[in-house]
Amino acid sequence: MVFVLQFDSDQERIGHIRETIRHLPKSPGVYLMKDAQGRVLYVGKAKDLRSRVSSYFQDSANLLATRGPEIDRMIGMVVDVDFLDCDTEVDALLQENRLIKDIQPPFNERLRDGKSFPYLEITTREDFPGVYVTRTPSIKGSKLYGPFTSAMGLRDAVNALQKVFRFRTCTLDIRADDEKRRFFRPCLLHSIKRCTAPCADRVSKEDYRKDVDRLKKFLASKRSVVLRQMRNEMDSAAADLRFEDAATLRDRIKAIESLALSGNVEEDIQPEVFFIDPTKGLERLQALLELDSPPRILEAIDIANLQGGESCGSLVCFIDGLPFKTGYRRYRIKSVEGQDDYAMIREVIHRRYRRAAGGEELYPDIILIDGGLGQLHAALEAFEHMDLRPPMVISLAKREEEIFVQARTEPVRLPRNNEALRLLQQIRDEAHRFAQHYHHILRRKVTFDEQRKRQQ
Repeated sequence: MVFVLQFDSDQERIGHIRETIRHLPKSPGVYLMKDAQGRVLYVGKAKDLRSRVSSYFQDSANLLATRGPEIDRMIGMVVDVDFLDCDTEVDALLQENRLIKDIQPPFNERLRDGKSFPYLEITTREDFPGVYVTRTPSIKGSKLYGPFTSAMGLRDAVNALQKVFRFRTCTLDIRADDEKRRFFRPCLLHSIKRCTAPCADRVSKEDYRKDVDRLKKFLASKRSVVLRQMRNEMDSAAADLRFEDAATLRDRIKAIESLALSGNVEEDIQPEVFFIDPTKGLERLQALLELDSPPRILEAIDIANLQGGESCGSLVCFIDGLPFKTGYRRYRIKSVEGQDDYAMIREVIHRRYRRAAGGEELYPDIILIDGGLGQLHAALEAFEHMDLRPPMVISLAKREEEIFVQARTEPVRLPRNNEALRLLQQIRDEAHRFAQHYHHILRRKVTFDEQRKRQQ
């Protein structure tokens, strides 16, 4: 059943929204505009949630004239506003980007493409590690920082840091045992003292590593001491009328400060960035599951709950090994009290596949459950209660990354670099991340409603 929020008049609708806005926090965050059916129409970020959202619903003639016909049409459809508060504006920007890519709201044109935020990548498997700004980082063999919200700011920061740590940014294959390096002519960066030229054997492997280790330590620090010292040097240069030196220091300070405009590699995941060859993964899955042909449609299900509160399920769909965002679904758990993952899985399975009995929807080739043998059995029980013959149903347990397959008594363990395992991990992790986003929204909304009731 779809919950529909109805009002007798437009004035009553606006009054309800303004009352909601009155209780929004004056802090950074992400807001979600919803229609009467609960569908997200628009996702935006804000430095001050209450101030930003309230600006949409003011009667000022100037505001109405400048916001445009599309925004006006959206405002006429909005009946409710949800939000996620964030620690910083950077967190809000990253959350906004992720939610827009996941939900694909109709009134968000920006960020709906596949463009991602860049990373700072330091290679770890080379004799002389390279440092790169990239939107396509390596899955293995590198240390990543980011994602960063400004590609230009990140490049300026790398340029400033290169003057101090003198690392290489080229893509040459440089090996310590290559004696021909002695005859190689270094590039201009060595002449202007921005690279120690390992390509031309001008620095030992050990000394170069020390420079890179110092860079890593700097990137992992808060950098406040270095910035304070640079500001003092800038003030001294300005006092001595060395304005060119002061301007250079000012630009370096600004560049290094931009390093703070980043997220966390583990938390702010961009699944579209880390490429996995889908063709090889699907072919390996075919062999593993003994299918007649490579599977095309895979759906994964995950459950998110915290001590049974505001539980929800997610379903993500991949076609030919790539995310199919239109097929993503979220389910707020309705029939289960307490913390019972198995019952929640059965509810999500029933709600997603019940129409297949009447031929209204097609099955995927594979259904992947996040969990172990117990979660797999719960999914299969749900199909039995619907009197449906399920497609291939498997589960993937996080800790040991074991694959449980229906009708097999023992789990399957694959090498960590196996393409089939990596594809299943990507789909499983995407379902988990998608569920957690919705779970945080639900919990934030309950807390917000409770606070509002106490204030009334």
